[in-house]
Amino acid sequence: MNFQIRLPQEALSHFAHRAIEKHFRKAMKHEEDVLADRDPEALHQMRVGLRRLRTAIQVFGFAVELPKFVNDAKIRKFAQILGAVRDLDVLKLELTSHPDLPEAEQKALKQTLKKLDHQRSQDFHQLEKTLNSRKYDEFKQAMEDWLALPQLSTIAQLPIQDVLPDILLPLISEILLHPAWLIDVEFAGDEKIFAPITPESIRSQLKQDDLLHDLRKQMKRLRYQTELFTDFYGENYQKQVQEFQNIQEVLGQIQDSVVLQEFLDRHLDESIEKLCPVFANQLDQKRAIAFKEWRSLQQKYLDSESRNQLRQLVLQR
Repeated sequence: MNFQIRLPQEALSHFAHRAIEKHFRKAMKHEEDVLADRDPEALHQMRVGLRRLRTAIQVFGFAVELPKFVNDAKIRKFAQILGAVRDLDVLKLELTSHPDLPEAEQKALKQTLKKLDHQRSQDFHQLEKTLNSRKYDEFKQAMEDWLALPQLSTIAQLPIQDVLPDILLPLISEILLHPAWLIDVEFAGDEKIFAPITPESIRSQLKQDDLLHDLRKQMKRLRYQTELFTDFYGENYQKQVQEFQNIQEVLGQIQDSVVLQEFLDRHLDESIEKLCPVFANQLDQKRAIAFKEWRSLQQKYLDSESRNQLRQLVLQR
């Protein structure tokens, strides 16, 4: 018979358990609607729940001892399978949200929608198989068992306030050292020279989209990680967490445009610029706006004073 163990409210163990349970419950809450395929938002929320669960396990991994059926690789695989369908839903929304396009361009885009729907049907079948699989059932049962009787390491007894900087500083350092901040930046002594934002520079940066995409993924994790601890910090910390989200969203806009471009390149008979020039121009304009926002963020996060302020923020409570 399962029972809920009581953990000291001020201890690291309590917050680790609470965070892991919160995001596991959020993900499972949407499972029925996802399988019924009633609402794309349910799929999105379940994916987010699994991602946040994975983040909580990464953050508190040093303090918890999880069963073998609960690990980062398994949760990542489940989230990726959900993500394959979710990404197609986002693509479809983008392709159907331009009602003012010329008729010829709308007709061309409709042809790609048929291929998108076919791919989504295949990916959703894989999603159904996964959520009805033995491995997924073992994962859920193992989570329930651990939540009822959590296994914890000795260090989990420490007060949460004593370990917050030790948890957060490495996460922030990893972001600050990411090479994507240096795309299109040159150094002349102590001076940083940023390349102008032009169609050519945007194309150059898009060729390095793997770096930008990786920073986006890390920024999303950092946002989720820092959100776990907003109760322990003041208004400036909360504003910083919001800025992490803003960075993630700007990079997300860039990545979404890359994914859309690649999809159209595969499925259109001719280039998007030739077949749908109005739509292509709209994409270029959205990219230019996103890259200008990205440039201002680059300048800020390569500034020594801004980097020091960010480090100090997690040291002062």
